[in-house]
Amino acid sequence: MPDRIATTRWTGDLTTGSGTVTLVSSGAGGFTFSLPTRAGAANGQTSPEELVAAAHSACYSMQLSALLTAAGTPPERIDTTVTVSQNLRGEAYLITEIRVVVRAAVPGADPEDFRRAAERAKETCPVSVALGGTEITLDAELEQVST
Repeated sequence: MPDRIATTRWTGDLTTGSGTVTLVSSGAGGFTFSLPTRAGAANGQTSPEELVAAAHSACYSMQLSALLTAAGTPPERIDTTVTVSQNLRGEAYLITEIRVVVRAAVPGADPEDFRRAAERAKETCPVSVALGGTEITLDAELEQVST
């Protein structure tokens, strides 16, 4: 697999400065961020935590799709929401919790098999593994498939 590259340019001090993250390998764009928008309302800017949530939701969805397909029940749809929480621990703000909520339409899937696949995806998604020092909770639900 190829390496993926992003760069950041930060200008100024922490409280009044700002930065831009550029997605180099994909050329998909750049995103601005600052401390006020990281710690408060987003106001059209992103944050490192939101970028982690985006990476995790994409990775998790792909991993779950692969597991369901390998089990003979390819998904019709997987909707994943990841919430990254940052809290003060001691003197530092840390990512302290990641919540994964997944809803999926999977024709022919048994609810218990789906739940096992959802848990396995949480354990084996490369982003989940990279974030292994943070508690990751999962809420997985199989939805009815319209026939």
